[in-house]
Amino acid sequence: MAAIVQAVKLGKQVQSGSEQLTILHDVSFHVQAGESLAIVGASGSGKSTLLGLLAGLDMPSTGSVSLNGRDLYTEDEDGRARIRGELAGFVFQSFQLLPTLNALENVMLPLELQGVKDGRERATLALQQVGLSARAHHLPKQLSGGEQQRVALARAFVTRPKILFADEPTGNLDAATGAQIIELMLELNHVLGTTLILVTHDEALAQRCTQLLRLSSGRVVDEVALQ
Repeated sequence: MAAIVQAVKLGKQVQSGSEQLTILHDVSFHVQAGESLAIVGASGSGKSTLLGLLAGLDMPSTGSVSLNGRDLYTEDEDGRARIRGELAGFVFQSFQLLPTLNALENVMLPLELQGVKDGRERATLALQQVGLSARAHHLPKQLSGGEQQRVALARAFVTRPKILFADEPTGNLDAATGAQIIELMLELNHVLGTTLILVTHDEALAQRCTQLLRLSSGRVVDEVALQ
């Protein structure tokens, strides 16, 4: 079976003054459809850089990334954006909700951008799945951090993406709320068959995934199948 996410010899260098810094060095791995991969490592190990390259948000210096069999970096910026729109959802540490839209409108937004006709119904169902039906008409500032991250999860899953990229999804939450978000994310991953690629410093969350990739100074130092 072909991998849904495949990285081959990914490298990233940046210029810093007169020096060239290597952020990622020859990173290769693959993830099958429906699996969950945790990318872990110390701060500055290259985790978020790797996630950005896998999602086509940044250009690698060397190597390639394929999403569902499509080579991201043979495409121009518009082509990469199209592939992301068709395949991917995103959850960030900082929620990234639009402050002037209520919870329902935030979840509806990606569906409206895709021209989906039954967007309101799908967004309502997505909020129901994350337990926020009663907060649908509240603005982000009227919601707790955990509730805002649930809205962000609903928005990420409402387009039924094949791949969900998550960057420190529990980073701004207390332990108890973070644990609830983890359960919800893994449940949606399981129920919808979405492939989950997440960056986390939370070892407990990492151990719940099917694969773990550990980075140190931009290199893969451990790759483990957990389930």
